[in-house]
Parts: sequence; C-alpha cells; structure tokens
Amino acid sequence: MAAEFLKTHGIDLQDEMSSIQFPSTISPNSHANPTSDIPISDPRKARISYRKINKILNVKLPCRDHDETWDITIHNDTIASIEPHNPLSHDTTSDPQILNGGKAFLLPSLCHPHIHLDKCFLLSDPKYSDLSIEKGDFREALSLTSQAKSRFTPDDLLRRGRWLIEESIAAGVTCMRAFVEVDATVRFKCLEAGLMLKQQYQNACDIQICAFAQDPLFSGETAAEGRVLMEQAVQEDGVDVVGSTPYVEADEMQMRENIDWAVDIAIKYGRHLDLHLDYNLDGSKEPLVYYVIDALKKRSWTQNKNIMLGHCTRLTLLTSDQWYDLNRRIWELPISFAGLPTSDLFMMGRPSEPEEGSERVRGTLQIPQLIKEYYLQGTIGINNIGNAFTPQGSCDPMSLATICVAIYQAGAKEDAELLYECISTRAKAAIGSGERRALEVREGDKTDLVLVSTNAYEGGRSRRTLQELLYDPPKERRILRRGHMMHLETGSML
Repeated sequence: MAAEFLKTHGIDLQDEMSSIQFPSTISPNSHANPTSDIPISDPRKARISYRKINKILNVKLPCRDHDETWDITIHNDTIASIEPHNPLSHDTTSDPQILNGGKAFLLPSLCHPHIHLDKCFLLSDPKYSDLSIEKGDFREALSLTSQAKSRFTPDDLLRRGRWLIEESIAAGVTCMRAFVEVDATVRFKCLEAGLMLKQQYQNACDIQICAFAQDPLFSGETAAEGRVLMEQAVQEDGVDVVGSTPYVEADEMQMRENIDWAVDIAIKYGRHLDLHLDYNLDGSKEPLVYYVIDALKKRSWTQNKNIMLGHCTRLTLLTSDQWYDLNRRIWELPISFAGLPTSDLFMMGRPSEPEEGSERVRGTLQIPQLIKEYYLQGTIGINNIGNAFTPQGSCDPMSLATICVAIYQAGAKEDAELLYECISTRAKAAIGSGERRALEVREGDKTDLVLVSTNAYEGGRSRRTLQELLYDPPKERRILRRGHMMHLETGSML
C-alpha cells in the first residue's frame, strides 16, 4: 500500500531500503562509517561516522562528589569498570580508543519521549513561507498545519526529518518516540518517510515510530477512512506505537469511542499506546483520563507495552486528593504522563480578546510534583518544534530542562537530578526503551552516554555541578553510542 503510493512520487521503496541496509550493531572492530557503501553525497545516507572507545579518562559522574573524577573502562559496549582517575593514565594521543574527558560530565544519553517528526521546522522551510503565524492560537495552528500537510512530499518530509534527527543526535539524543500522521490527507507519506529515517539512523539513534491519528476517527467525513488507514499503518514493520487524539472528536461519546478503538488496536497488534489527552483548562469538563484507565482495566491490559498520556493540562486543576485518587486508580498499569511545557505554555491559558492583559493561567503538568508527591511516572518532552503549535525552542532536551527550572521552580540539587532523569533515563523507561529510571552511571550499564563540557570556552568559567549544567547547558558535547563516539561526516564532532 505505502510502497505503491511512494512510487507515484518517483521513489521505489524497495530500492531505497535495500540501499540503506545497515548492520543492526556497529562493528566492534570498525572505525569507519558502517554506511560507507553509499556515496557521501547521497542524501539517503546518515552523515555520521563512528570511532570505537575502550576507555574514558578524567570525567565527573552524576550522584558522586563533583570534585572527584573517574576513569571508565568499556568492554563489549558495556561499562566494565569505574575507578578513581589516575593522573598517570595513558596519553590519549597515542591511542584513538582512549578518550580524555577533561573533567567533563559523563551522563546517560538524552531521549525525546514525545516529538513530531513530520511537522517539524515548517516555519523554517521556504516551501511554507506563506504559512506564517498571525494569531498564534490553537485553531490557527491546526489550520496552518492542515494546509502544510496538503503540500507534503517524500523529499520534503525526509529533509526536515533529517534536520530534527541530526540536531537531536548532536545534542546527545540516542532514543526518541517520533510521531508521524496517518489520515485521509497525507495517507502514508509521513509514515514511509519516518520508517526510512528510522532505518537510516538506526546505528546512531533508536527511533520509535508512532502511527498517529491527529484527525478525528469517529466524527467528520473522513473518520471511517482514517480508521482503515491507521489500522493498515499499525501493521507495518517498524511501527512501534499506536497514537491518537481523542480531544479532537466532536463530542465526548466519540472521544470515548476513539479511546476504545486505540486501546483495542494497540492490544490487537502488540503496540505501545500514546494518547494526546485532556488538552484544556476547563474545570467543568470531566477528565478523560479516568475513562482511559477503565478501558485498559476492562481489557486486562497485561502485555509488556507501555501507555503514555501526553499534555493532560486539564489535570493541573486536580486537587491533591484527586491526584492521590488517580494514583490508586492507575495502580499497576504501566502509565506515564508526558509534560510538554513549551507547547502547553504557548497554547494554553490565552485570555479572550476583551480581557487583553488579564491574568493568564499557565497550564502544563507539574511533572516533578507528580513524581515526588503523587508517586506517578512522568517525563518531559519537546513535542513540536518550529511550527505553529510551538514556534520556539531547539532539539536539545537540556535546553528544555533549563526552561523547566523556572516553570517548575525546581532549582535545588535533587530537582536538577530529577529534571535530567525526565529527559534521559525516565524518558527512556516511559517509552519502553529502558528499565532503570535512576540517573547514576554504573558498571554494567550500556554505553549510550553524553560527555558534556563543563566550560563554555577554554579558560572560561567552569560548571562544577549537574545543577549548573542545567542552569546553563554548554553546547560542546561528545556522544557515545554502543561504545563508539559519533562524528558528523563533515568532520565536526557530535
């Protein structure tokens, strides 16, 4: 189905995929780019090369004394030992497999738990220069995005998708959940571009593909077609997640039908479930989260797949008693909440025009409080970037954590550690790509790591603690993936 569609745009899916068959793991004895069979100028190729690393010297580690540095030994893509730094350690210039950390912080790599791959950077692309923001509200964002979607082409989707993925990898992201829309307008364009990018970048980043229904599935003229297309998409190899948006339906009954359908499809095909839910600040509306929980329990959700609930801004109006009640209802269900503050704050709480400068309710899930006080699972994500839903921001999760210091008023040491977990280990656990939520780097851990410089420039001020890194994240980072340091093909380091 999708292959036939791409063929109408001059792309042979089988030829494309056969040209980018990368090994599932990076060869432990190779220092070259594993995709070197494709010419460097070929746009299908991920512009990344790899250098094997056996030892990392003189690094700071989270959850340890910030005045101490450590030497890390790597074996079979796993941390084999962590020992106090030996000043007499080998000179890195004589062995390319030994990396001098220079007192940088060695941290677990970053994760996008919720990011839209197909709608990114629409405001940066000259192709869509006529679709500029004027009002900046949700209705306009839907309209502008709908107009853009009618113009999507495979080349366009791949170009912008590569921007997002490569900028994310450069920031330290080695894992992401990427939403791609499936509906009567785009059909399988976004899906096939996402699957192609997933394949191209598999050595650098684990990309979960979420087949996503942004449009209604039970109201409107194209609803029935949307359900058919979505079920076809979910069956595609490489699709990991079923995603839907119940709140776009015309009424509450159809919202519930949307939820039931998404849960049933996820169970039928063994996929994770991700719902954009309760995206409002209306205290008169009953949150749909309760219906989601009942739907999961009714179907005895026991499979080894996770549920993510995104936005959920309506829940910011819950009382403490209601939050504790929500915890009791969820109990052992594998549910996590995704706070998406950059989008939520841009979209939520706008006063009506006559109110002009009156009070604005800033609605976004208070993720640290949700974790610490109500013992629920949560993470934070970038969501959209460079489009009418979220024009501002970058692909760097650490810059998101910096904003969250102010949003959540989270400036203490334990706050910094929790915020970093929410863009790293907790984010990976929430999307089912990791089990441990703790920040500590330990022996036996896999070596998806980011080495963050503590200096903005040579001789400049030093950031001595993880808190300081989140207050003002340095741009200089070195990224390790499965025991290999990654480089851009241009020669610049990732």
